[in-house]
Amino acid sequence: MAQFTFTINGAKKTVDVPPDMPILWILRDLAGLTGTKYGCGVGSCGACTVLLGDEAVKSCLISADEVEGKPITTIEGLSADGSHPLQKAWVETDVPQCGYCQTGQIMAAAALLKAHPKPSDSDIDDYLSTNICRCGTYPRIREAIRRAVAEEVEER
Repeated sequence: MAQFTFTINGAKKTVDVPPDMPILWILRDLAGLTGTKYGCGVGSCGACTVLLGDEAVKSCLISADEVEGKPITTIEGLSADGSHPLQKAWVETDVPQCGYCQTGQIMAAAALLKAHPKPSDSDIDDYLSTNICRCGTYPRIREAIRRAVAEEVEER
């Protein structure tokens, strides 16, 4: 066991965990942030995607000792009331069917928009290619991202 301090959604959190413990379990079990989902445990599905700084990462693959002191943002950290443009666009576009992958999809989309504020459809497809939606809502995901971009432009 070792002590690690993280900034999760803007708040400091110190935990005593094995150095190789995936941050997925720190977020879910120790911080109580259950929006981040366990999907496959091997980084193939993207359900566990969070932001590490501005980068989308699979939290099942990143260990405590790799992220100490770095800011982590989960779906709960995008906005306290669901008012983030991506969250609103997801609802307005009726993206989810089963919904299991959607928090990972939204977090990957948030990283995309930080890197490419006006992404093309190809950018969207490429950037979210490692996030799997078993229900196949990819066209609505793309539409929601476009809607969020349009809302951001309107708010400026």
